[in-house]
Amino acid sequence: MPMNAHDIEKMIKEEIPDAIVSIRDLAGDGDHYAAEIVSESFRGKSRVQQHQMVYKALRGNMGGELHALALQTSAPK
Repeated sequence: MPMNAHDIEKMIKEEIPDAIVSIRDLAGDGDHYAAEIVSESFRGKSRVQQHQMVYKALRGNMGGELHALALQTSAPK
């Protein structure tokens, strides 16, 4: 069963409480999403480290219930 955008946002915010999360369903199928995540906790971290933080928040659902997630991460300006 695919994940919905609300569940993805909730999981990310539970792990990264200050995150501002915007999620779009790219294909309308509940399997392909794009997420833009802004968090102070990303400051000073590489893009890979930022993405690893998000994948950790998704608790192993990436590649399973969540088929595809295009990530855009950044610290606040």
